[in-house]
Amino acid sequence: MTRRRLLQGAFAAPVAGGLAAAAGAREGAAPSPTPSPRASSLHVAVVGAGAFGGWAALHLRRRGARVTLLDAWGPGNSRASSGGETRVIRGLYGRDRIYVDWVVRSFALWREHQRQVGQQLYHPTGALWLFRDDDAYARTSAPLTQQAGLPVYELTLADAARNWPEVRLDGVRHVWFEREAGYLLARRGCATVVERFVDDGGEYRQVAARPVARGGDRIGSLALSDGTTLAADAFVFAGGPWLGKLLPDTVAARVRPSRQDVFFFGTPAGEGRWSEEHMPTWIDFGSERIFYGIPGNERRGFKVADDTRGEAFDPESGERTPAPDALARARALLAERFPDLAKAPLLESRVCQYENSPDGHYLIGPVPGVANAWLAGGGSGHGYKLGPAVGEHVAGLVLGETAPIPMFRPDRTFAPEAGESQLKSESGAQH
Repeated sequence: MTRRRLLQGAFAAPVAGGLAAAAGAREGAAPSPTPSPRASSLHVAVVGAGAFGGWAALHLRRRGARVTLLDAWGPGNSRASSGGETRVIRGLYGRDRIYVDWVVRSFALWREHQRQVGQQLYHPTGALWLFRDDDAYARTSAPLTQQAGLPVYELTLADAARNWPEVRLDGVRHVWFEREAGYLLARRGCATVVERFVDDGGEYRQVAARPVARGGDRIGSLALSDGTTLAADAFVFAGGPWLGKLLPDTVAARVRPSRQDVFFFGTPAGEGRWSEEHMPTWIDFGSERIFYGIPGNERRGFKVADDTRGEAFDPESGERTPAPDALARARALLAERFPDLAKAPLLESRVCQYENSPDGHYLIGPVPGVANAWLAGGGSGHGYKLGPAVGEHVAGLVLGETAPIPMFRPDRTFAPEAGESQLKSESGAQH
């Protein structure tokens, strides 16, 4: 099995049953929803212009609502969980079918969106999964992703070594390859969503917001940092790691920002084997730590990041200087898995954050105790890729066209902590 045949889908399993949206994901079709009669009389304020808030605002506007989108520093800014350069998009998601369904829908919406804006945002590199121990995460998800029209293959170690000789497979027991996976441009993606929202008649304001004390079970308005207030009929809070500060009485204990260090290493001059045309996105899945990486990154270098949940972090005031021990771990991983890059120079680094929920699943649904407000958060390091589908679902909640999903409800009872790595919960990760 050669890499070319993998990418061309020569061994693609037939779609059995399939999802209605699967063909759309492959062809890029993303039909717009029918405008809601109720939406035309509704004013919705959306707080947060990241992956969830930006897409929710765009979907609401396209369904006919009047929408005001607010963000304190702008879409994809350096403090945001949706900031930075790149994010992984892939379909393997353990046993949780809803995530696979939303990946399929998001693939379709991302493809449609990049055609509309005339920019490539999705880079189809494929994803190489390297399991040091048990591969149950891939094995339980593979039937779902295949059924959804997203080809995934189990490879022998010999196949993997032949296709990617740059990757040392010491300690790896199982290898899987996901053909449709790749990466998305994060900061740029957020900006283009807001640009489309404004082009479609939405209002965007760069101000900080907080809810004004409510009467009864409803929020009436927001207090803004420019000294004004904003009244609306409905509110969506998609403030990422700031959700606990925005809604301290109801959300504070349910969103826990953690510090995550990301590094970009320089590859040898003119060596195409490290480019995204040859090297896939990769996930090194161990029992103690999970690393992931992305080639290319808009020419920023070879990205290496530790997916293990980091220490508590304040996204507003935290210093974003990379930690020496985090850099040492990244270099150790390079030396072990990509030995030709063991002495690669560090080109760039950044400190971002995950906005973790206690169980790694999203917080999407009504704000507890409030009749006219909804929450869209708890991305837990894996939310960006599904922004289009999450935004569509949130728009349906606000317009009364869909019901909350129990596993995402903000008022749910949480299971015990999922452990250090977000990917080891069934939800998955990859910032």
